[in-house]
Amino acid sequence: MKQKRNSQNIIFLAIVTLFWFAQYVYIPYQTTYLTAAGTAGNVVGIIVGAYGVSQLILRLPVGLSADRVGRHKPFIMSGAAASGLASLCRVVMCNGTGFLAANLLSGLASAMWISFMVFFTGKFSAGEQQRATSRIVMFNNLGMLLGFVASTLCYTQIGMRNLCMFSVAAGGIAFILAFFLKEEKSDRTVHGMPAVQELLSVCKGRRIIVFSVIALIQQGIQLTTTMSFTNQILKDCGASDALVGISSIIYMVSAVSFSALASSGFCGKRGPRFWIPAVLAVLVVYCGMVPAVGSVPVILVLQILPGMATGILFSYATSEAMQGVPAEKKSTAMGFFQAVYAVGMTTFPMFTGSIVSAGGMQAGYLVLAGIAAAGIVIVKVYYMQEVNFTTEVQ
Repeated sequence: MKQKRNSQNIIFLAIVTLFWFAQYVYIPYQTTYLTAAGTAGNVVGIIVGAYGVSQLILRLPVGLSADRVGRHKPFIMSGAAASGLASLCRVVMCNGTGFLAANLLSGLASAMWISFMVFFTGKFSAGEQQRATSRIVMFNNLGMLLGFVASTLCYTQIGMRNLCMFSVAAGGIAFILAFFLKEEKSDRTVHGMPAVQELLSVCKGRRIIVFSVIALIQQGIQLTTTMSFTNQILKDCGASDALVGISSIIYMVSAVSFSALASSGFCGKRGPRFWIPAVLAVLVVYCGMVPAVGSVPVILVLQILPGMATGILFSYATSEAMQGVPAEKKSTAMGFFQAVYAVGMTTFPMFTGSIVSAGGMQAGYLVLAGIAAAGIVIVKVYYMQEVNFTTEVQ
């Protein structure tokens, strides 16, 4: 039985790795490619932000559907297929219009991440949820890292269109592997589907709202800076395409490493009360320094900081938001959590792009630093008041 469970975990984590490889292999050069093709900065912001639009619209309905059906495998397979099809759009139409349509489809694929998370963490006890969450986030980041390595090694030689073919292949393989996942039959046919209103009640809790907002800040800043405008800053400082790729690899190695650290006893000793505000402070430093230093080597070193945010801050925000949520409502809660942070992924690149067009990179990054600082205040106030109330989960 244990060997069977291990083999299932291997298959599943391979799917996770391939899925996120497909979603991110083109990302390090997306902004610079579109800019070089003559796309305006504010339009690039809209294209990057489009990735979050589908997620914003679909994540809560997907979570509700998964809880009502009581199954996750169909959603996992749909996500894998959509990740490959999105890059097929980029191959067929390798311009701003194609990337806009593809990013919307990639957002649909990422909306299915709800079922990936709940499917995996559901195999672990309540006391193991933080470790399980950090582990799946680690393989999530590993897939991105492998994508960034592939793009760095191959982009100059093969170009964007052929790079996107890697994404098509990875999404296809993940879809095929998903056929081999085993899922227990749902008892929904016996007990009936829960009412939508009953499921949505889980979204009213103060805890899930607070930590969804923290994830919104982290994900919005990550997508806007590390995945987008920081690459343009590097190019403006004279960095080659290879150095832009290396910058992304440094970020992802940091994210994988800190994800592993988040599941260790070292982070567990201090817990989320320490790590969440501490890493938000790290993001304030990052956003303040990147557009100001004007040095490629220094920016490369600074890429370690958002990796810390992805590995530690996002893992803790996820596990804190899901704490105390009943198993039968977990997909809805995860859908709400992911829909909220998709707001950041959608709006942050858009308004930052507008600020950059009007006032320059430094102005845009300083606004992001201020938002991260506001996150510190939010979480500090929450933890100070937590002693006066219990977790509000219906």
